[in-house]
Amino acid sequence: MELGAVLEAVEGRGGAEAVERVLARYNEENRAVFRFDPADEDKRKKLCEGILNILEKDTKTSCQVACLEALRILSRDKKVLVPVTTKRNMQILMRLAKLDTVEDPLEKVSEFPVIVEALKCLCNIIFNSTVAQKLSLELNLAAMLCNLLEKCKDRQFVGDIKCFDLRLLFLLSLLHTDIRSQLRQELQGVQVLTQALESSLSVRWTEEYKTAEDRDRPPLSLQETDCAIEALKALFNVTLDSWNVHSKNESHQFRYMAAILRHCLLTTGPTEDKTEELHSNAINLLSNVPVSCLDVLISPSSQEETDIKYNGMNMGAIQILLDFMEKRIDKGSSYREGLTPVLSLLTECCRTHRNIRKFIKAQVLPPLRDVSNRPEVGTTVRNKLVRLMTHVDLGVKQIAGEFLFVLCKERVDSLLKYTGYGNAAGLLAARGLLAGGRGDHWYSDDEDTDTEEYKSAKPNINLITGHLEEPMPNPMDEMTEEQKEYEAMKLVNMFDKLSRDELIKPMGVRPDGTMAPLEEAVSQYHTNKQDSSDSD
Repeated sequence: MELGAVLEAVEGRGGAEAVERVLARYNEENRAVFRFDPADEDKRKKLCEGILNILEKDTKTSCQVACLEALRILSRDKKVLVPVTTKRNMQILMRLAKLDTVEDPLEKVSEFPVIVEALKCLCNIIFNSTVAQKLSLELNLAAMLCNLLEKCKDRQFVGDIKCFDLRLLFLLSLLHTDIRSQLRQELQGVQVLTQALESSLSVRWTEEYKTAEDRDRPPLSLQETDCAIEALKALFNVTLDSWNVHSKNESHQFRYMAAILRHCLLTTGPTEDKTEELHSNAINLLSNVPVSCLDVLISPSSQEETDIKYNGMNMGAIQILLDFMEKRIDKGSSYREGLTPVLSLLTECCRTHRNIRKFIKAQVLPPLRDVSNRPEVGTTVRNKLVRLMTHVDLGVKQIAGEFLFVLCKERVDSLLKYTGYGNAAGLLAARGLLAGGRGDHWYSDDEDTDTEEYKSAKPNINLITGHLEEPMPNPMDEMTEEQKEYEAMKLVNMFDKLSRDELIKPMGVRPDGTMAPLEEAVSQYHTNKQDSSDSD
């Protein structure tokens, strides 16, 4: 349908029914359009203004829905939003979304489609316009959205309203730092959003930080899953920089949230992809929860429970995190966005909570038996993580190495047993542990026990590659002393040439385990040796 004909109908005097009929056709034809003809930009701007003029007046519900659908489609184009992003026009949309009335309850179900479409328009406009983002703060939009969430409590047929309310809160907290602070400090955003998440997941409590686990419950509906995902994303923004928890009330709030997130991990969505998206956002939010509050992810296991147990604790949520991590590794792409959050979360859990570390180590680094293959070769979780230790992405290889290092209680000798020196060299160099030793954190003194198979193979294991090698013939056995000296000098000259051409830089290990240019490292060793002899 020609844009000119639509504009003529909106600006003309054909009445509400004619406008509704024309816009309904325009909406149907442009429902999937996201790129617009630049030549029609002025017409689209005038059409936006005309639609808002109609919405300012009292018109019937079906006409309002058609107008808002058209405005939502037009608002996908950033260039037409200049006339839309005024205080007057924002207030028109807020009124239609029932955001300007504190006392008005959501009773008229017939108005719900108008509210939903108005919220969708506000989502597009705020996402695409910095002016609208600033106006949102001036018009106190975040407070009104929190109030609308309160109105949705215990109401039927409000799922879409709640979902787009949460999406708008997510966008505001993402795009405007002042609104994020307002939500956290003034509007009790953490509590409001946590309650919205709890409601979406239909959580039932059995103890203070323990939810009821019904194995026969059906998966969440698509609408419930979308609401939960939007709440998780908004909570992630609001809880950024929440590592330092000082008050008892804040600690309770985060432990309460962590218990809901545990329930979320044990919940499935309508499809496998939706379940993965739900769990991914739950993991992102768990990364913001202070690590001292993550002990609620595990709970004492009752006799009736058939969940995965370890030391009398229910480890179902931790197993889901491990399965999620392996699934993301197997995808083989987008490691930084998809894998590092869950690896970081598991690393912090293992560093702080002994039972979690021991359970995960039993899964990831079981006692070694067969050492005939290199650590990075194979299909086990250990093999996959060791391969990541030499990944081209620095952040990915650092967090993969850190995770394995923590599982080994930050002991270098234990790490090398599972990874080999070659795979671990980058991590050890970064931490100044090339000479051995252990990290800074304290762990329990329980010792690892080697299997008989490992003990018998240990003398023949190549420390660099980390696997058992058959004895190789020594090529120097057949050489005379003159030939050995010749080959040695040839190698020295090759290294000297590479060094002079600055293609390589010979490095050594300082006494403290860190890397340094070879001359400096040798000098420090001589100095330390001289100081030691002087003291004697």
